[in-house]
Amino acid sequence: MKISTKGRYGVRILLDLALHEKGEPRQLHDISASQQISEKYISRLIIALRKAGMVRSIRGIHGGFQLAKKPSELTLLEVLEVMEGPISIVNCVKSPGKCKKSNQCATRDIWSRLNSEFRESLRKITIQDIVVDGKNRNIEDILLDYCI
Repeated sequence: MKISTKGRYGVRILLDLALHEKGEPRQLHDISASQQISEKYISRLIIALRKAGMVRSIRGIHGGFQLAKKPSELTLLEVLEVMEGPISIVNCVKSPGKCKKSNQCATRDIWSRLNSEFRESLRKITIQDIVVDGKNRNIEDILLDYCI
């Protein structure tokens, strides 16, 4: 399984908002500049984050985007599944019917167990954890270190 740019950039957008949550709402061009992601792409990704209740938009001249939840409530699993869909290390784990050998597969139980452990690891990591890991560094350094 490979996490696409949608998933990685979704995490980076939320991290950017978390790092700036005490200030004014973040505008698309500010997120774009700090994340080095095109505004057009961010505007498409932020729709999914907003629909999922992770981000809220603020209207007006001083409007922009803010987190709709606390950073400690946003898990990597939740974010990646909003951006990517259900996380699964192999297709037969989430869709056993797609494999003719699923019922007698010698490795399916291993993949299922690894998938559960992977999902649990992602569930344990929050946006707040990423912020705390970098608390003694400036915002730009944190964002560069987490070029997920």
